[in-house]
Amino acid sequence: MVLQQNTDVTIWGWGKPNEEIKITTSWDPGKEYSVSVKNQSAWSIDIQTPPPGGPYKIILKGNNTIEIKDILIGEVWLGSGQSNMEWAASMNINNAEEEKNNANFPEIRFYTSLTSTADTPQQLQTGKWVVCTPENMWNFSALMYFFGRELHQKLKVPVGLVHSSWGGTPIEVWIPEPIIRNDRWLNKNANKLEPVQWGPHEPGKAYNAMIHPLIPFKIKGVLWYQGEANVNHPFQYAHALKTLIHSWRALWGYDFSFYYAQIAPWNGYGKNNVRGAIIRDQQRKVLDLTANTGMIVTSDIGDLEDIHPGNKQDAGKRLAAWALHHDYSMKEITFSGPLYKSYEIEKNRIIIHFNYSEEGLVARDGKLKEFEILNDKGKWISLEANIRGNIVELNTKSIKPPRAIRYGYRNNSNPNLFNEAGLPASCFEIVFNSR
Repeated sequence: MVLQQNTDVTIWGWGKPNEEIKITTSWDPGKEYSVSVKNQSAWSIDIQTPPPGGPYKIILKGNNTIEIKDILIGEVWLGSGQSNMEWAASMNINNAEEEKNNANFPEIRFYTSLTSTADTPQQLQTGKWVVCTPENMWNFSALMYFFGRELHQKLKVPVGLVHSSWGGTPIEVWIPEPIIRNDRWLNKNANKLEPVQWGPHEPGKAYNAMIHPLIPFKIKGVLWYQGEANVNHPFQYAHALKTLIHSWRALWGYDFSFYYAQIAPWNGYGKNNVRGAIIRDQQRKVLDLTANTGMIVTSDIGDLEDIHPGNKQDAGKRLAAWALHHDYSMKEITFSGPLYKSYEIEKNRIIIHFNYSEEGLVARDGKLKEFEILNDKGKWISLEANIRGNIVELNTKSIKPPRAIRYGYRNNSNPNLFNEAGLPASCFEIVFNSR
């Protein structure tokens, strides 16, 4: 396995009530930890970890002895969500065979939670740690592998990747049920979910079996890729994701980093709605609702014909950029595309300001497209848009007064606004106050 470096990690287990458990580690052999088993047969204790390295071992002695071998100390990340997080190289990603053949990284370790549900939070989980080999990489989360590989190669430390996701699951199944039932809006949306053949839809069922048993295993942060299963009721997604983040952090007991992938445009969401775009915009809004979060935009690396884009390499690399910049002080790494910041209205134009556009904005493959304005008849029409350094100017002479504007706001959008670092801008919608 891999344990988080330079911190206190929790070791826990079960035994006979009042049994004395003594723990020693090979990185600090002169120190012995001791804990007594409680009357419910459970015990836990925090032990200190050293700087990156290994392999080490931990020896636990009570009425019996357990020896855990081949432990590395480094960085540990948890990944969760639905099928785009679950998607493995074996499921068809770009350059799958080449990536498999090159996946020899003995200092990267994988742990996978098997899909399961429970009515109440569980203590035990079926799963195991394995070393990153071509065979093990082949069926592991491709997104997590590419994220972990980027961290490992940049930081030169061991990386542990804990994967717990389930294709087709809505966000509600990953949030503790009592939290949903005590929230009027989340409960209302949860009650709209209908049974499906491929996974659970009831609140908390995946959390109980696939996340709760992992607590309090020390992690550096969480990666999240989910949202496709919530497209049919999109308007509360920002609230739901914020709630998930806050609940997980509260249960772990600290505010770890939480980085997520915005879902990609896709034809399959339908032509007569913009629900996929609403989910993307809701995901963008979480950045302002919850601290220590980050989002990657995937509109340029998606596949309008496939809800499971094959380019998991760039998705993993973009998530790693957030971590490398914010968690590992590599400030030279650009980590985000342009994000809507504010607007100004000046006569016949609207000026849009963006975060992460300091070095300038770029229209890829021609003029800017997919900026739209809402006219007085309630119809969205295309709008002329031009880049001026690090702002976008919209010509609104033909539409007075402007009621709302939006960018990249279709299910099958193919927008082309980027920053100079080559990262795409997120979709957004602005509804103007009446003037």
